[in-house]
Amino acid sequence: MSRTAVGEVSDATTYRRLLALLSPFRWVVVVTILAMVADAVCMTLFAKEVKPLVDKLFVSRDPHMIFWMPIIIVSIFFVRSIAVYIESYGSAYVGRSVVQDMRRRIFDKYLRMPTTFFDRESSGQQISRITYTSEQVAQATTDSAKIAIVDGLTVVGLVAMMLWTSWLLTLALLVMVPSIGILVTYVSRRYRRINTTIQDVVGRVTGVVEEVVGAHREVKVFGGQDYEAKRFDDVTDRTRKLNIKVAATNGLSTAFVQLAAAIALALIVFFATRPFMAHRGLTAGGFMRLFMCMGGILPSLKRLTTVQSNIQRGLAAAQELFGIIDAPVERDEGTRVIELCRGDIEFRDVHLTYAGASTAALRGISLDCPPGSITALVGRSGSGKSSLASLIPRFYEPTSGEVLLDGHPLGDYTLRSLRAQIAWVGQDVVLFDDTIAKNIAYGALAGASEAAITAAAEAANAMEFVRELPAGIHSRVGEGGALLSGGQRQRIAVARALLKNAPILVLDEATSALDTESERLIQDALSRLMKNRTTLVIAHRLSTVEHADQIVVLDQGHIVERGTHVELLARGGKYAALYHLQFRDAATAAA
Repeated sequence: MSRTAVGEVSDATTYRRLLALLSPFRWVVVVTILAMVADAVCMTLFAKEVKPLVDKLFVSRDPHMIFWMPIIIVSIFFVRSIAVYIESYGSAYVGRSVVQDMRRRIFDKYLRMPTTFFDRESSGQQISRITYTSEQVAQATTDSAKIAIVDGLTVVGLVAMMLWTSWLLTLALLVMVPSIGILVTYVSRRYRRINTTIQDVVGRVTGVVEEVVGAHREVKVFGGQDYEAKRFDDVTDRTRKLNIKVAATNGLSTAFVQLAAAIALALIVFFATRPFMAHRGLTAGGFMRLFMCMGGILPSLKRLTTVQSNIQRGLAAAQELFGIIDAPVERDEGTRVIELCRGDIEFRDVHLTYAGASTAALRGISLDCPPGSITALVGRSGSGKSSLASLIPRFYEPTSGEVLLDGHPLGDYTLRSLRAQIAWVGQDVVLFDDTIAKNIAYGALAGASEAAITAAAEAANAMEFVRELPAGIHSRVGEGGALLSGGQRQRIAVARALLKNAPILVLDEATSALDTESERLIQDALSRLMKNRTTLVIAHRLSTVEHADQIVVLDQGHIVERGTHVELLARGGKYAALYHLQFRDAATAAA
């Protein structure tokens, strides 16, 4: 989401939405707030007892007060200790629950966002929202609220006690009011500006780390350590400087409040010692009460000014997260539910231009893929092969034209039922850090029996290596399948597609990066997988698609040739040129 769009939402609107997140915990919130009120009241009651403590205990030596005062003090702080525990536990419970709820909402939204969202934003920024940005929301919902309520009520209670003791001397507090008001306004604006920038920078830090960890082999082989170290230093140094600005602003506001409070305290001392105050009945105990109230107000004021940092950080984080929550998800307006399609795919004058692109990826594609047929898409890199295949599961929507399945536009079908008809095996196999069995029986296939999983692995020629593993199909594959070779990962992906048994199959250069032995095993598995299925094969090695029912040659988003392998070779066009070039390269490599 853009920062401009996020920034248009007011703080009040954002805070109201945050407060709405507390509704499931309303009784915990009520009890926690009551504990906060009790905390502040106890501090005020203790300040009230200072006057009789000094006047009757130390000056007049009242035996009644000598007996009861220790009991009163212990009682006040006993109640306060219980209140502090309840408010701390309640704040933590509500805060962590809100963060968990926010993370769940963001993660759920990621699962339903269109492919274009993931194309235009770094994965580091997306991860940062769940790990860092969501954490900041707790600052605005609970931590800051706790300080604002407890310290705010404490200040109100102590000021009221000062007014009751001596309203004239309490007027010295007015010295602080205008200066602190100006300070809070300045600090609030500065925090907002800095913290909004911090959200972006932290996302870039996460992105750099993720890229380096994922590409650690390339970094080492190509000597990129120094470059990556400098890139990481640059982005973390920017984070450091921004956080120092926050700390400096905190320090400035704290120092300013302390100075203003010290001036007010000095004025109280000055006026309290003037002769005219002697006639107003200010006792030593009354003066100590004023002095203690002033001393109690000072740390509360310090915390109240610094709470702006947490509130603004939390609001900036919340606005970014709400921007994602409010973003449109994949369009799923279809009402037709299909149980098992025939696999008749038709492209009618399809054009596709990606958002922000200056040229079209597909231009006027018209193509029929009959049920059970094999259609091979070939051409140079960037010719539109993957773009065309990505339209079938509706990862992208055509800019114009339409794609039909069994005579109905794809948009008429519900996304879930449409994608249930499709199996996908790509060049970059995605495996999850789990067992082989759970990677084969993934998602909607999770209920498959062990026998069915083993049969799929057998058909994919995967059992050849799975049997040698200590736990068989229950062996873990590591993050991204790191414990398996490229060919082994590919066979697991083929087994997953076999287990799904979908009527439509998309093979996106499934063997382009494999050695000869692995390619032979996978081609054998794919030949079984493609039987009686409408198959689209995106191929780099033309030798793998010679037996396709039709071969479609793409160039710059256009279909430039179409026919069988024999027909296209006889035509002597682009396909023949590509085929002879690959055959010559293969012969040269063999020699």
